Amino acid sequence: MHEMTKHTAIPPKVKRKVWDRDGHCCILCGNPRAYANAHYIRRSQGGKGIEQNIVTLCPQCHSDYDNGSKRIEYGEMIRDHLKGCYKNWNEKDLVYDKWGWTNEAKR
Repeated sequence: MHEMTKHTAIPPKVKRKVWDRDGHCCILCGNPRAYANAHYIRRSQGGKGIEQNIVTLCPQCHSDYDNGSKRIEYGEMIRDHLKGCYKNWNEKDLVYDKWGWTNEAKR
């Protein structure tokens, strides 16, 4: 398995924790037919499959977030939700950094 694929995949344990954290429904519309499988930072951008980067969304909200005109609006709502769940939440920690560039910037 490619290294980035390993870091961006969402393990079942993370999905269960996120599902519980998000109250078993879409965090945007409240639909109970939702799944804990949406990355805040996209996988294609190196978004890790960790609790701090994953949210529960219904298929419609997930599609609207990934492909629709609501990317910015929903992104702000998701960011606020995640910031409210984790005291020291930081977007830089959500990205797989193969070369260590993010860690260099922290120093």
